[in-house]
Amino acid sequence: MPAASGKWLIAVSVMLGTILEVLDTSIVNVALPHMQGAFSAGIDEITWVLTSYLVANGIIIPMTGWLSSVFGRKRYFITSITLFTIASMFCGAAPDLRTMVFCRVLQGLAGAAMLPSSQAILMETFPPSEQPIAMATWGVGLMVAPVIGPTLGGWITDTYSWRWCFYINLPFGILAALMCARFLPEPAYLTRQRTRPDWLGIALLVVGLGMAQMVLDRGERADWFEAPWVWAFTATSILALTSFVVWELFTDEPVVKLRLLRDRGFAVGCGLIGFLAFILFGSLALWPLYLQELMGYSAAQSGWASAPRGCATGLSMFFVGRLARHFDPRFLMGFGVALLVAGQLQMSHFYLQLGWWQIVAPSILQGTGLGFIFTLLSTTALSRVPREQMSNAASIYNLMRNMGASFGIAILGTLLVRRGQFHQAVLATWSTPFYAPFRHALEGIPGALAARGAVVGPTQAAGLLYEQLRAQATMLAFDDTFFAAGLIALGIFVGLFLLPRPRPTEGGVPAAH
Repeated sequence: MPAASGKWLIAVSVMLGTILEVLDTSIVNVALPHMQGAFSAGIDEITWVLTSYLVANGIIIPMTGWLSSVFGRKRYFITSITLFTIASMFCGAAPDLRTMVFCRVLQGLAGAAMLPSSQAILMETFPPSEQPIAMATWGVGLMVAPVIGPTLGGWITDTYSWRWCFYINLPFGILAALMCARFLPEPAYLTRQRTRPDWLGIALLVVGLGMAQMVLDRGERADWFEAPWVWAFTATSILALTSFVVWELFTDEPVVKLRLLRDRGFAVGCGLIGFLAFILFGSLALWPLYLQELMGYSAAQSGWASAPRGCATGLSMFFVGRLARHFDPRFLMGFGVALLVAGQLQMSHFYLQLGWWQIVAPSILQGTGLGFIFTLLSTTALSRVPREQMSNAASIYNLMRNMGASFGIAILGTLLVRRGQFHQAVLATWSTPFYAPFRHALEGIPGALAARGAVVGPTQAAGLLYEQLRAQATMLAFDDTFFAAGLIALGIFVGLFLLPRPRPTEGGVPAAH
């Protein structure tokens, strides 16, 4: 093990790259309207700036362990940071949409290695007694960066230009590459492989995950299975991934070592991180829509309303890293799930006249619960893996996180749309002059506005009332979606009972066995 100062220099080095990669998945979102104008692109075209990055990222993540063994982990990690930084520079200078999408693909391919590699490096660098604190440090970047991304991106775009959302990566990318070159060791046991690449496994993985990501990212815009291409892509993805699993389990040199899932603790941990990412990223995708479309917040205001959740997550991660020395991690994670469910249930009772604190308090509760779960889940799952397989295990673990996030955004977004349509249809049945409360409200609008100096006719009054109906229907849809996310969070409770019972180690930290 490195000396204390050396361990934290390694941690800071890899964390810089991790934060850059995670931040780039959300910082660009608020700049899309500005990019759309610069490239004269339609809404459906400009979203390729996001989709291309996510698809490329999702394909490479499960192959990170194999690529590290082929090129050497230190060399591969530094190369990833360097290529990511160069691609960021080209994204900022992109003259048209086609060039931008191409550069975003390069960014996604390069940045995919940073998450699983940094997680594996920290698990190996720190002894078992300090791994919860190391994972808390790593988790702060992973969990907080998506929260501050929209706020930072909005400020940069308004103050300077959307291009600086990419240029800002340059100094930090260069610093991260130099620090990794100086402080990051190459594990002695991780020898570079000279075996023949698993080309069939790679091909099946690229086709299966690539098409799955396309369906999840763009299916909603095509009304899902109303579009023939969604059927074709889904069927091809299922066939390719099924073939991939069978092939990887029986081939001698698999590109993704799925045999690691034979360990119950690691397999359950991978499943639970998928659930957690489903809830976290699905909720984060809905949060700005709720604040800006229904509550009338600006982009900057919605960012500030999201910041307390990120702060609560970061603080709880550091506290739980120390509490894990004295308590069963499963009990601490159970407490985190309870907080997460309580926060989601409070959010399912939101209405249109809420104050700032009434909105923020449940999100703080949710963020605190996520911090309790995330750190210990990573430590519990990966602590069971042999050191020489850590990169492969981290790749699978982060693949499940990535897929859980994609499913969460797609499914909760679809649920929001469908429940909005349902509630609007139900409320519309009561929007008739034959229903006395509706008739009285419609008749009272002109008089109420006239008292304020505004003159409206019956048609305008009906339009104003319809807007209120639509807002109420959307609010009810958000409540239903937040409630569904809370029910899904309860599934994590079941998984906690399936985790192996921890045993104490020499450092006093419970370790699963």
